Amino acid sequence: MTDKTNIKVEDIKKEAERRHQCLVQGSLYYITEFLSGPMCGRCFPCSMGSYEAKIRIANIQQGEGSKGDLAALRQIATQMQKGSMCKRGKDTAQYLSEWLNTGVFEEHVGHCCGALRCPSMIEYRVIPQKCTSCGLCKEACRFNAISGQRRKPYMPNTHPFEILDRKCNRCGECIKVCPEDAIVLVCSE
Repeated sequence: MTDKTNIKVEDIKKEAERRHQCLVQGSLYYITEFLSGPMCGRCFPCSMGSYEAKIRIANIQQGEGSKGDLAALRQIATQMQKGSMCKRGKDTAQYLSEWLNTGVFEEHVGHCCGALRCPSMIEYRVIPQKCTSCGLCKEACRFNAISGQRRKPYMPNTHPFEILDRKCNRCGECIKVCPEDAIVLVCSE
């Protein structure tokens, strides 16, 4: 069994950046790993701040965050920077501050994941001009989330397929099979 307190926070940060294209998801991964490993829990600002940051980041990532969460995260980072007794806590506060200053967290509070990785903030859409109504996407969808009919030569006014967001589980199978690249990911509205 390895001693998780010997894990370097720099290594966790690198792994978070490597694993996650979305900065909010990466910061949630980072803070979760920090809590389970190198955080010693000896000083109040670091231990309580990290737990509170994890809750607020998770809310933001799930599309339930608010401007109040952003303000609280900034305050947590400031308090951790001032009050943490070790370099690990101060580094975590520094990373959190850096991530908060990128604007990505604000986008998420506005319900948009610019990296298009947070399922609660993305939608799959069919671009009507590109859709040839081949029906491959509808066949690939196990959740019956795609409506429309395959184009028939004797029916000139066939409508393009449409993805029903309330049924879509965001698996991405429709994108994989579309020969026209007519299905795209967008921020949900």
